[in-house]
Amino acid sequence: MPPSRRNPVMADVARRAGVSISTVSHVLNGTRFVASSTRDAVLSAVDELGYQGMKDVTNTRNSSRAIGLVITGASNPYFGELVAGVEQEATRAGYALLLCDSHDDPKQELSAVQTLISHNVEAIVIAPTPSWEDKTLPLLRKHGRPFVLVDRLSSARCDQVGLENESVSATLVEHLIEIGHRRIGMVAGLDGLSTSIERVRGYQRALQESGIEADADLIVPGLSTVAGGRSATLRLMAMRPRPTAIFSGNNAMTIGALRALREAHCAIPHDVALIAFDDFEWAETVTPALTAIAQPFHAMGAQAVQLLLRRLADPLAPRRVVRLPAEIAHRHSCGCGIRRGPAAPAPAK
Repeated sequence: MPPSRRNPVMADVARRAGVSISTVSHVLNGTRFVASSTRDAVLSAVDELGYQGMKDVTNTRNSSRAIGLVITGASNPYFGELVAGVEQEATRAGYALLLCDSHDDPKQELSAVQTLISHNVEAIVIAPTPSWEDKTLPLLRKHGRPFVLVDRLSSARCDQVGLENESVSATLVEHLIEIGHRRIGMVAGLDGLSTSIERVRGYQRALQESGIEADADLIVPGLSTVAGGRSATLRLMAMRPRPTAIFSGNNAMTIGALRALREAHCAIPHDVALIAFDDFEWAETVTPALTAIAQPFHAMGAQAVQLLLRRLADPLAPRRVVRLPAEIAHRHSCGCGIRRGPAAPAPAK
């Protein structure tokens, strides 16, 4: 491989083999049964790309130099950026990566952490489920495994790295208000997650600071899923008067929102403006191009590993909570070119 190119990472192997990142991890780390045909495809991709993670894992079984990662939706390409950030920083420090998918289920999360502990990982990066403090946190404390929370933060006293969710959400909703929107709906994420809570708080803050009375009915749960986003958006568009703009709280719900607006024959942004948390690679290719908040997921993953290494080097170091800034990609779905009056009426059915 030419020296100017980066070394292949687990996400590259997954793409070449046509499987999820978690499947690659299971093949390389032996953490779960994988069909022989799938295993062969993964190992072929490893050979073709010259992926070095397999050698690291072999050494890890003898030296216990491994870091675990527990995250939901590991098969989602969007989270591949975070996984790549964790893996590259871990590899640079001489650690292999063992990856488990929690599926946003507390029981699956607990099982994943138990699996990682049984494989003698030295430390764990975890994007926690809503009720992780009930069982997963006590297990981590019991076994004395250093850990860092990533993306989703908590009141627990531990190292954490996440995003400035509230302030950037407020800024984006303020943009809608500046161009004349007064009735703005929100498709909110899964209950109990810090990301969901903070993004709703940002939405509410923007309304309050602009002197707009908040309508609780305009915040509809989307459960952080495609189906939930679709259902929530259809519910918003059935209201009378209906919103003139919608803020979607994550990438999965945005896909659902786009489907719902197409089903409802609503043109974006003429009938309803749409803004979203989480940018997509294809956000500029849809019509109209999507205005969205882009998270620095690769940097977030790398920062999480750096906090872990600091904790391993000094178990008594003061805890750190790192908040990374996000960027807003202004495109066309917000309807910047459509100036609305201060009390824009709902569009006719």
